[in-house]
Amino acid sequence: MEYDFKEIESRWQRHWRERGTYRVAVDPSRPKYYVLDMFPYPSGAGLHVGHPLGYIASDIYSRYKRQCGYNVLHPMGFDAFGLPAEQYAIQTGQHPAVTTEQNIARYREQLDKIGFSYDWDREVRTCDPAYYKWTQWAFLRMFGHYYDNTLQQARPVEELVARFARSGTEGIDAACTTQMRFTADEWNDWTEQRREQVLQNYRLAFRADTMVNWCPQLGTVLANDEVKEGLSVRGGYPVEQRRMKQWLLRVTAYAQRMLDGLDRLAWSESLKEIQRNWIGRSEGAQVFFPIQGRDEKLEIFTTRPDTIFGVTFMVIAPEHEWLGQLTAPENRAAVEAYVEQTKRRSERERIAETKRVSGVATGAFAVNPFTGKAIPIYVSDYVLAGYGTGAIMAVPAHDARDYAFARHFGLEIVPVVEGGDITEASYDAKTGRLINSDFLDGLDVKEAIPRMLAEIERRRLGRRLVNYRLRDAIFSRQRYWGEPFPIYYRDDIARPLDDDRLPLELPPVENFGPTEQGEPPLARVKNWATPEGWPYELSTMPGFAGSSAYYLRYMDPHNDRALVGREADAYWRNVDLYVGGIEHATGHLMYSRFWNMFLYDLGVVCEQEPFLKLVNQGMIQGRSNFVYRVVGTNRFVSAGLKEGYRTQEIHVDVNMVRNDLLDLEAFRAWRPEFRDAEFILEEGKYVCGWAIEKMSKSMYNVVNPDRIVERYGADTLRMYEMFLGPIEQSKPWDTNGIDGVHKFLRRFWRLFFDREGNFAVSAEPATEKELKTLHKTIRKVREDIKNFSFNTSVAAFMICLNELGECNKRDVLEPLTALLAPFAPHVAEELWHRLGHTETVCDAPFPQYEERYLVESAFEYPVSVNGKLRFRKQYPLDMTPAAIQSDIVQSPEALRWLDGKAPKKVIVVPGKIINIVV
Repeated sequence: MEYDFKEIESRWQRHWRERGTYRVAVDPSRPKYYVLDMFPYPSGAGLHVGHPLGYIASDIYSRYKRQCGYNVLHPMGFDAFGLPAEQYAIQTGQHPAVTTEQNIARYREQLDKIGFSYDWDREVRTCDPAYYKWTQWAFLRMFGHYYDNTLQQARPVEELVARFARSGTEGIDAACTTQMRFTADEWNDWTEQRREQVLQNYRLAFRADTMVNWCPQLGTVLANDEVKEGLSVRGGYPVEQRRMKQWLLRVTAYAQRMLDGLDRLAWSESLKEIQRNWIGRSEGAQVFFPIQGRDEKLEIFTTRPDTIFGVTFMVIAPEHEWLGQLTAPENRAAVEAYVEQTKRRSERERIAETKRVSGVATGAFAVNPFTGKAIPIYVSDYVLAGYGTGAIMAVPAHDARDYAFARHFGLEIVPVVEGGDITEASYDAKTGRLINSDFLDGLDVKEAIPRMLAEIERRRLGRRLVNYRLRDAIFSRQRYWGEPFPIYYRDDIARPLDDDRLPLELPPVENFGPTEQGEPPLARVKNWATPEGWPYELSTMPGFAGSSAYYLRYMDPHNDRALVGREADAYWRNVDLYVGGIEHATGHLMYSRFWNMFLYDLGVVCEQEPFLKLVNQGMIQGRSNFVYRVVGTNRFVSAGLKEGYRTQEIHVDVNMVRNDLLDLEAFRAWRPEFRDAEFILEEGKYVCGWAIEKMSKSMYNVVNPDRIVERYGADTLRMYEMFLGPIEQSKPWDTNGIDGVHKFLRRFWRLFFDREGNFAVSAEPATEKELKTLHKTIRKVREDIKNFSFNTSVAAFMICLNELGECNKRDVLEPLTALLAPFAPHVAEELWHRLGHTETVCDAPFPQYEERYLVESAFEYPVSVNGKLRFRKQYPLDMTPAAIQSDIVQSPEALRWLDGKAPKKVIVVPGKIINIVV
């Protein structure tokens, strides 16, 4: 009976759907396991074969845990808000909701064909008002809370207001934008507007002026990863730095907790290190430098206060709020031109370009508080407004960028740590003795730092400070397709909507672009206001808003009274296994951790961390194919013959290529200009060239998984994607090897049937050798699944079948079917039922191996004659070397090589090798 994968897969997918096989509920009688994929943005292009890689891995693990007796939560949904759908709406007039719905339907169709064990009853879509009600709800809770550094916990803003009214800022240690000092009398005398300005300094969700990546053509703020080389990734439009009033989340309040929490997570060390570096904890000093002729003092943060005697100039960011005040009239034109130039470069680019030196003197001078010398203040783009204070003290003798800047502008370089030659480069060592530093001279750096910190505080020039590189997250975008803010304005004060008015739904609009005045699209909506007439916020939330707590909503998706109910949260707790790309290390993963810790403080969730174990899947790269057109003709020469011609290399659609052989008729039909193409063939075939590149439509190397499923079946696709290589590594897609996996499944199928196609599984007991092969495979696959080494599991299945030969015994095939089920669920389900089972193979106990079948009783020795391997012979492991020596020289195999000669010596290394010396 032939393996009809199309019929089998469609029938069982329908069966699982109708029976609710993957539906899951809270069940305290069983241990839980929560497996989650990073949900996709539903793009118009649909899935290519690279997308399911992580999904297949997590599905194998989910099925494995279920077969091990766990109650497995494995949901899926869609991160449905996004700029691409909005840009398409601007171009075509089609509402983003329509585009998104169509794209989701396409994704769902593709995902269903691959046979994933998702509980679709729990599906979430971030653009669904029933879902984003809870995103808005969480935002309002952040708006209504501040972070108490003493308690290390979010607390209601009402508590802060009461403390202000009672004793002002005395005794308050709270996360804030700017340190403030005022009395209770001052607070009580202030107007409501002034009080709210102060509270915005403390709220966890707040409005402030901040530097953003502004794209005029798109009419919105872009995240750093949406900008490349000064242009928007989407559309390639110019992007500039602009100061705008934006909503932000005070992520920095949780910096230390997020840092400490990494030690409790089963994440790769490389990923943890990325987050540690992004959080960027550093200990140092806040120091204030007087400005000549002004009352203000320039604040800096430094981790090397011991080098203050070596400060010879200062640099402020182009966005620094004092730049205009500090710039001398004669320098103003040059400074303004420089600032305008800087606007076209993203912060990421400014950080990366370490060799580029640029800047302009402001004409202002600061005073080194320890040397008393006047030092010039420059503006340069290597200083960022969002990092630290937006100003630095420059120590050119001991910092490479400061050194390059000083050499470029001819500024003084004073060494304060001995041991380096500063005539050619800075001496950046963190050890050595201090020189040219007054009371620090002779001290080692480690001794000098605490001494200087004490002196700074004694002279009241600043204080010890822990600083973080992490910045608060900009939380608003000037576009339509996103969550509306549940905020309205009365008397120019941002006020929260009551919970009973949630969700605040996106209103319909006819034009999805910004207004002529540059306002967000929601400004076009008539009566975008409360019933009382107070205007709503015009911006919408960013892409990461909906993905920051979606894992919680999966636990309890139909609860209309809470984000997640206490019973569901107490049972599912957090994600046991999270699978997704490492590109989210400093975005989504950081925001979700912040969001979860905040909800933990409120008692909404019972775990501080959202994701216990994280696996980052690699990328499946495209294997591009090329044809070679003879220049000036419509003739195409095969790859092996192209050296004899002057050719032009052209990407060709890989879907018309198989095993690097071009389908000539499909190529002629591909484009009108190729209709009359002629070919110079090799042995009657056109062989294409190939290269490994990023999978991209522009390179015609995108492989649609639907085509693979249609040709080979979903089980083949699943096993082949795992067979390509370790899950964490990037690897090329290459269909040249897929036939081997498909043949394995056909061969496995045939073990269950006789030559006439009748089901013919034998009740005959398995032999010791067959049981040994079976249990060896069970052990290998179990270990591989636990280690996510799915590629070697697939290899183990193939080896198993080779060793079993034509074995058709139930004792072997039944456990082997259950073992294969997580990898190839369709064929396993079919064969499981043919074996007489009525329950789904999804609940078949995952096979256990028995050690007694794995104990080796014999060893096959490699036998060498005069050092050359000649044959192999098996002996019992308990056989003595003397007995082996006596037997081996009498064996027919040895006699052939001895050729009548008596051996001089026979060397036996037990369990390893036999060597006969003639």
